[in-house]
Amino acid sequence: MSRVLRILVAVVVLFGGTVALFAAETAPLTRGTAITDPDLLRKLDQHDALTISRLLWPERNADVPLTTDLMFSSLLQLKDIPPAIDAEFDRYIVRQKAAYPTETIGVGEGFDVQLFDRANLKSRDTRFVLAGIVNRMDRAYVAEDSCGEIRLIYRLAHFETRPDGGKTATRLPMTLNLVMKARDARQTDASGKPVSCAEVARRWLDNGDWQGLIGSSFHPDDAMLDRIETNIQISIAPKSALHDFRSDYLLKVFKYNAATKTFEEGALENQIDRDRIVADNDLRREFKDWLLAPQNLREFDRGTVLIPEKFLARAAVVPTPAGLDASPLQPEFGMMQGEGKGDPVFTDNDVVGALKQAAARGDMQNIRSVAGFQRRLNDVTCSGCHQTRGIGGFHFPGVDWLADKPSNSTIVPASPHFFGDQVRRRDILTAFAAGKHPDFSRGFASRPQTRGSRELADTEYEDGWGAHCSLQNAGSGAPDRSFTSWTCAKGLTCQAAAASSRIGMCFIKTR
Repeated sequence: MSRVLRILVAVVVLFGGTVALFAAETAPLTRGTAITDPDLLRKLDQHDALTISRLLWPERNADVPLTTDLMFSSLLQLKDIPPAIDAEFDRYIVRQKAAYPTETIGVGEGFDVQLFDRANLKSRDTRFVLAGIVNRMDRAYVAEDSCGEIRLIYRLAHFETRPDGGKTATRLPMTLNLVMKARDARQTDASGKPVSCAEVARRWLDNGDWQGLIGSSFHPDDAMLDRIETNIQISIAPKSALHDFRSDYLLKVFKYNAATKTFEEGALENQIDRDRIVADNDLRREFKDWLLAPQNLREFDRGTVLIPEKFLARAAVVPTPAGLDASPLQPEFGMMQGEGKGDPVFTDNDVVGALKQAAARGDMQNIRSVAGFQRRLNDVTCSGCHQTRGIGGFHFPGVDWLADKPSNSTIVPASPHFFGDQVRRRDILTAFAAGKHPDFSRGFASRPQTRGSRELADTEYEDGWGAHCSLQNAGSGAPDRSFTSWTCAKGLTCQAAAASSRIGMCFIKTR
């Protein structure tokens, strides 16, 4: 029996029974696809069942919490993470000073641009707490043998001792995702047969909670570890004469190297290195030819494209709010005709010609126009996706079970984009469980792909108040074929949310 499996079996014995999900209105959406119950997450964290310490440092005495001063100094697997983050902070500060030379930047309220305090990553008063567990078997197209991923999401928190001896906790704006393979291909069940993706999916769907992790299980060695993803709110800049309010988030990825047993800095999946591509004529031509090739364009349309690493960045800064209008805040800005200065990577004719050929083959599901191509070029990236219907720069800030009244603070542990995507993810789990090959495609991040289900009808996730909609359907001109299905529920109308965007938001009709 694997180490983590033994831990989870112990959890079964210790807590027993099924813990109710956190809120009635979102429980059906996340059943089988995410664990967001505050009481359960508190127990898993406080009893050391799924802490970073237990998973990465099992021989350590677990009586004392693994604070960040110990975590990054004693865990050799993580030794490359702090210097990589420090280097990104240094580069960010240089860029900020060049862009706004009259503004001050530093830690604390006395600065125009207020930085995240990196001392929090070397403190005896901070640690990462388990804030959620997410099943991402919908990503099995990346590596079929692993059946997708299981993400353990930890949120950084600062603890202070009160005069009465108790602890007061404050959540800090950083998450760390420990991404593990949903299964090890070498893993076997009780009869000695390899555990199938169908079995892993059934256990999640049948239980819908922590019991689903038993059976997907993990190998006793490091075979299940894939990567660590970090997301830090690197700065906040209040509105000034130079710019609007802005909050920037730093995204980094560290891939696990089983040979060295360390997490090493890596490229972000599909995070197009816009500046490098635009500046290099050979690279921009190569990228255009690669993306517009029929098979790659088909996968790009479906949201399952895997862009080669030569075109990718190793870090991303996500500015929020970015808005719906095309602007330098968006990751693809300058690559499409009519954006910014200089020659575009993709002209309208390039895209129209490629789409026409793809349509003749019946390949396209989502992208049917230049505007649709541009939107996908943004939302296929890490930063573009985080800018779409996110909570600041997060899609899963996590459950705040540290709050005095966690039932009040866990209503929105995740963004509308996250909840809207659960129907598609569960559909994929259901296909796996039935032994079928799933359809891994997804729609635009702004609009969930419902797979024919009516669960999201009349909600903000599909066509209710605040949902994204097509302005062309509201009588503002010729419909854009990429967005004609983006309608509003009865009694609502699509109203412009930006000056020149083709996308609006659903609101109550006004006279």
